[in-house]
Amino acid sequence: MFRRRAKGEDAVEQLDELVDADSEEIAGATSEEEDDADERVGLPPAPRPDGPFDFSEVEDAKEGRVDLGGLLVPGVEGMELRVEVAGDSIVAATLVLGNSAIQLQAFAAPRSEGIWGEVRKEIADGITQQGGAIDEEETELGWGLRARVPVQLPDGTAGVQLVRFVGCDGPRWFLRGVISGQAAMQDDAAGVLEQVFRETVVVRGEGPMAPRDPIVLRLPEDAQMVPDGMPQQQGRPGADDLNPFERGPEITEVR
Repeated sequence: MFRRRAKGEDAVEQLDELVDADSEEIAGATSEEEDDADERVGLPPAPRPDGPFDFSEVEDAKEGRVDLGGLLVPGVEGMELRVEVAGDSIVAATLVLGNSAIQLQAFAAPRSEGIWGEVRKEIADGITQQGGAIDEEETELGWGLRARVPVQLPDGTAGVQLVRFVGCDGPRWFLRGVISGQAAMQDDAAGVLEQVFRETVVVRGEGPMAPRDPIVLRLPEDAQMVPDGMPQQQGRPGADDLNPFERGPEITEVR
Protein backbone atom coordinates (compact mmCIF):
# COMPACT_ATOMS: atom_id res chain seq x y z
CA MET A 1 0.00 0.00 0.00
CA PHE A 2 1.22 3.47 -0.83
CA ARG A 3 0.60 6.32 1.56
CA ARG A 4 1.53 9.96 1.81
CA ARG A 5 4.16 10.42 4.50
CA ALA A 6 4.52 13.42 6.75
CA LYS A 7 8.02 14.74 7.08
CA GLY A 8 9.79 12.77 9.83
CA GLU A 9 13.17 11.99 11.32
CA ASP A 10 14.70 9.08 9.38
CA ALA A 11 17.70 8.14 7.24
CA VAL A 12 16.74 10.49 4.42
CA GLU A 13 14.78 13.27 6.15
CA GLN A 14 17.50 15.94 6.18
CA LEU A 15 18.55 15.56 2.55
CA ASP A 16 16.25 18.42 1.51
CA GLU A 17 18.27 20.91 3.59
CA LEU A 18 20.89 21.40 0.90
CA VAL A 19 20.90 23.99 -1.88
CA ASP A 20 21.24 23.51 -5.63
CA ALA A 21 24.67 22.65 -7.03
CA ASP A 22 26.02 24.79 -9.89
CA SER A 23 28.65 24.20 -12.55
CA GLU A 24 31.71 25.93 -11.07
CA GLU A 25 34.88 23.93 -10.29
CA ILE A 26 35.37 22.35 -6.87
CA ALA A 27 36.39 25.05 -4.42
CA GLY A 28 39.96 24.83 -3.28
CA ALA A 29 41.08 22.15 -5.76
CA THR A 30 44.69 22.14 -6.82
CA SER A 31 45.63 22.29 -10.50
CA GLU A 32 46.71 18.64 -10.38
CA GLU A 33 43.34 17.63 -8.91
CA GLU A 34 41.58 19.64 -11.60
CA ASP A 35 43.55 17.90 -14.35
CA ASP A 36 42.67 14.48 -12.91
CA ALA A 37 39.00 15.45 -12.66
CA ASP A 38 38.94 16.79 -16.21
CA GLU A 39 40.04 13.38 -17.47
CA ARG A 40 36.83 11.92 -16.04
CA VAL A 41 34.43 14.50 -17.49
CA GLY A 42 32.58 13.94 -20.76
CA LEU A 43 33.54 10.29 -21.05
CA PRO A 44 31.35 7.96 -23.11
CA PRO A 45 28.90 5.78 -21.16
CA ALA A 46 31.00 3.27 -19.24
CA PRO A 47 30.68 -0.50 -19.72
CA ARG A 48 28.02 -1.84 -17.35
CA PRO A 49 28.46 -5.62 -17.22
CA ASP A 50 27.05 -5.71 -13.69
CA GLY A 51 24.42 -2.96 -14.12
CA PRO A 52 22.59 -0.69 -13.85
CA PHE A 53 20.88 -1.82 -17.03
CA ASP A 54 18.94 -0.40 -19.91
CA PHE A 55 15.52 -1.95 -20.50
CA SER A 56 16.73 -3.31 -23.83
CA GLU A 57 19.52 -5.26 -22.11
CA VAL A 58 17.47 -7.38 -19.72
CA GLU A 59 15.05 -10.22 -20.46
CA ASP A 60 11.96 -10.23 -18.22
CA ALA A 61 13.13 -6.92 -16.75
CA LYS A 62 9.93 -6.48 -14.73
CA GLU A 63 10.29 -9.80 -12.93
CA GLY A 64 11.24 -9.19 -9.30
CA ARG A 65 11.20 -5.42 -9.76
CA VAL A 66 8.70 -2.70 -8.86
CA ASP A 67 7.50 -1.05 -12.07
CA LEU A 68 7.75 2.72 -11.66
CA GLY A 69 7.65 3.48 -15.37
CA GLY A 70 11.01 5.12 -15.95
CA LEU A 71 12.68 2.87 -13.37
CA LEU A 72 12.29 -0.79 -12.52
CA VAL A 73 13.51 -1.08 -8.93
CA PRO A 74 14.42 -4.48 -7.45
CA GLY A 75 12.33 -5.56 -4.49
CA VAL A 76 14.10 -6.31 -1.22
CA GLU A 77 12.46 -8.05 1.74
CA GLY A 78 11.67 -5.58 4.50
CA MET A 79 12.10 -2.50 2.35
CA GLU A 80 9.99 0.64 2.33
CA LEU A 81 9.74 2.26 -1.10
CA ARG A 82 9.00 5.98 -1.28
CA VAL A 83 8.23 7.72 -4.52
CA GLU A 84 8.92 11.44 -4.37
CA VAL A 85 6.44 13.82 -5.92
CA ALA A 86 7.18 17.26 -7.35
CA GLY A 87 4.12 19.03 -8.66
CA ASP A 88 2.22 16.51 -10.77
CA SER A 89 5.27 14.36 -11.50
CA ILE A 90 7.06 11.58 -9.67
CA VAL A 91 10.76 12.30 -10.05
CA ALA A 92 12.62 9.94 -7.70
CA ALA A 93 12.30 6.74 -5.73
CA THR A 94 13.87 6.06 -2.35
CA LEU A 95 14.32 2.56 -0.96
CA VAL A 96 14.60 2.52 2.84
CA LEU A 97 15.97 -0.60 4.49
CA GLY A 98 16.45 -0.46 8.24
CA ASN A 99 18.57 2.58 9.09
CA SER A 100 19.82 3.06 5.53
CA ALA A 101 18.37 4.40 2.30
CA ILE A 102 19.18 4.93 -1.35
CA GLN A 103 17.48 7.55 -3.49
CA LEU A 104 17.34 6.75 -7.21
CA GLN A 105 16.76 9.28 -9.97
CA ALA A 106 17.29 8.98 -13.71
CA PHE A 107 17.95 11.73 -16.26
CA ALA A 108 18.26 11.96 -20.00
CA ALA A 109 21.82 12.25 -21.32
CA PRO A 110 23.56 12.79 -24.67
CA ARG A 111 23.94 9.77 -26.91
CA SER A 112 27.72 10.03 -27.32
CA GLU A 113 29.01 11.06 -23.89
CA GLY A 114 28.19 10.69 -20.22
CA ILE A 115 27.43 13.46 -17.73
CA TRP A 116 28.32 11.84 -14.37
CA GLY A 117 31.78 13.40 -14.24
CA GLU A 118 30.35 16.87 -14.77
CA VAL A 119 27.51 16.28 -12.30
CA ARG A 120 29.94 15.11 -9.62
CA LYS A 121 31.83 18.39 -9.86
CA GLU A 122 28.60 20.37 -9.58
CA ILE A 123 27.42 18.44 -6.52
CA ALA A 124 30.83 18.81 -4.88
CA ASP A 125 30.86 22.53 -5.51
CA GLY A 126 27.40 23.01 -4.03
CA ILE A 127 28.29 21.11 -0.85
CA THR A 128 31.66 22.80 -0.32
CA GLN A 129 30.03 26.21 -0.74
CA GLN A 130 27.85 25.33 2.26
CA GLY A 131 30.84 24.46 4.39
CA GLY A 132 30.68 20.72 3.80
CA ALA A 133 33.52 18.45 2.78
CA ILE A 134 33.89 16.10 -0.19
CA ASP A 135 36.09 13.09 -0.89
CA GLU A 136 36.07 11.64 -4.40
CA GLU A 137 36.46 7.88 -4.38
CA GLU A 138 36.67 5.01 -6.82
CA THR A 139 34.61 1.99 -5.77
CA GLU A 140 33.10 -1.11 -7.35
CA LEU A 141 30.32 1.20 -8.57
CA GLY A 142 32.85 3.49 -10.27
CA TRP A 143 33.72 7.06 -9.32
CA GLY A 144 31.60 8.57 -6.58
CA LEU A 145 31.54 11.12 -3.78
CA ARG A 146 31.58 10.73 -0.02
CA ALA A 147 30.20 13.92 1.52
CA ARG A 148 29.98 15.42 4.99
CA VAL A 149 27.03 17.77 4.79
CA PRO A 150 26.17 20.45 7.38
CA VAL A 151 22.56 20.06 8.60
CA GLN A 152 20.37 21.36 11.38
CA LEU A 153 19.56 18.74 14.00
CA PRO A 154 16.05 18.35 15.48
CA ASP A 155 17.09 20.29 18.59
CA GLY A 156 18.21 23.23 16.44
CA THR A 157 21.93 22.67 16.80
CA ALA A 158 24.34 22.26 13.89
CA GLY A 159 25.38 18.79 12.85
CA VAL A 160 26.89 16.83 9.99
CA GLN A 161 25.27 14.17 7.82
CA LEU A 162 27.31 11.62 5.88
CA VAL A 163 26.06 10.91 2.35
CA ARG A 164 27.44 8.93 -0.58
CA PHE A 165 26.75 9.78 -4.22
CA VAL A 166 27.04 7.09 -6.89
CA GLY A 167 26.27 7.40 -10.58
CA CYS A 168 26.30 5.56 -13.87
CA ASP A 169 26.12 6.74 -17.48
CA GLY A 170 24.00 4.52 -19.72
CA PRO A 171 22.77 4.74 -23.31
CA ARG A 172 21.11 8.18 -23.46
CA TRP A 173 20.48 8.19 -19.71
CA PHE A 174 22.22 8.79 -16.40
CA LEU A 175 21.27 7.14 -13.09
CA ARG A 176 22.21 8.74 -9.79
CA GLY A 177 22.01 7.14 -6.37
CA VAL A 178 22.24 8.94 -3.01
CA ILE A 179 23.07 6.59 -0.13
CA SER A 180 22.35 7.84 3.38
CA GLY A 181 22.03 6.55 6.90
CA GLN A 182 24.12 3.70 8.28
CA ALA A 183 25.15 2.57 4.78
CA ALA A 184 26.83 5.94 4.19
CA MET A 185 28.93 5.52 7.33
CA GLN A 186 29.75 1.80 7.26
CA ASP A 187 30.76 0.15 4.00
CA ASP A 188 29.73 -3.30 5.21
CA ALA A 189 26.15 -2.02 5.61
CA ALA A 190 26.00 -0.68 2.04
CA GLY A 191 26.14 -3.96 0.14
CA VAL A 192 22.40 -4.47 -0.29
CA LEU A 193 21.79 -0.89 -1.42
CA GLU A 194 24.72 -1.02 -3.83
CA GLN A 195 23.20 -4.19 -5.29
CA VAL A 196 19.86 -2.38 -5.65
CA PHE A 197 21.65 0.30 -7.66
CA ARG A 198 23.29 -2.31 -9.89
CA GLU A 199 20.06 -4.22 -10.51
CA THR A 200 17.93 -1.16 -11.29
CA VAL A 201 16.69 -0.99 -14.87
CA VAL A 202 16.23 2.37 -16.61
CA VAL A 203 13.37 2.77 -19.10
CA ARG A 204 14.17 5.99 -20.92
CA GLY A 205 11.86 5.57 -23.90
CA GLU A 206 12.55 6.61 -27.46
CA GLY A 207 11.10 10.13 -27.38
CA PRO A 208 13.33 13.22 -27.60
CA MET A 209 14.53 14.61 -24.28
CA ALA A 210 16.93 17.40 -23.47
CA PRO A 211 20.05 16.34 -21.54
CA ARG A 212 19.41 16.40 -17.78
CA ASP A 213 15.65 16.27 -18.13
CA PRO A 214 14.40 13.95 -15.37
CA ILE A 215 12.94 10.67 -16.55
CA VAL A 216 9.47 10.83 -15.02
CA LEU A 217 8.23 7.92 -12.92
CA ARG A 218 4.73 6.66 -12.15
CA LEU A 219 2.99 4.62 -9.49
CA PRO A 220 2.35 0.93 -10.09
CA GLU A 221 -1.10 0.30 -11.53
CA ASP A 222 -2.31 -1.51 -8.39
CA ALA A 223 -0.96 1.08 -5.93
CA GLN A 224 -3.33 2.37 -3.27
CA MET A 225 -2.71 5.80 -1.76
CA VAL A 226 -3.80 6.74 1.75
CA PRO A 227 -3.22 10.32 3.00
CA ASP A 228 -1.09 10.43 6.13
CA GLY A 229 -0.07 13.73 7.68
CA MET A 230 0.53 17.16 6.23
CA PRO A 231 1.97 17.37 2.70
CA GLN A 232 5.46 18.71 2.28
CA GLN A 233 6.28 21.76 0.24
CA GLN A 234 6.11 21.00 -3.45
CA GLY A 235 8.49 22.21 -6.11
CA ARG A 236 10.02 20.38 -9.01
CA PRO A 237 13.81 20.47 -9.25
CA GLY A 238 15.00 22.33 -12.30
CA ALA A 239 16.39 20.14 -15.06
CA ASP A 240 19.58 22.18 -15.11
CA ASP A 241 20.04 22.05 -11.35
CA LEU A 242 20.19 18.28 -10.89
CA ASN A 243 19.48 19.06 -7.23
CA PRO A 244 19.37 15.68 -5.47
CA PHE A 245 17.81 17.08 -2.33
CA GLU A 246 14.81 19.25 -3.18
CA ARG A 247 11.79 17.08 -2.49
CA GLY A 248 8.03 17.31 -2.55
CA PRO A 249 5.41 15.10 -0.89
CA GLU A 250 6.32 11.44 -0.62
CA ILE A 251 4.31 8.27 -0.97
CA THR A 252 5.56 5.09 0.62
CA GLU A 253 5.10 1.38 0.15
CA VAL A 254 6.05 -1.14 2.80
CA ARG A 255 7.01 -4.63 1.62
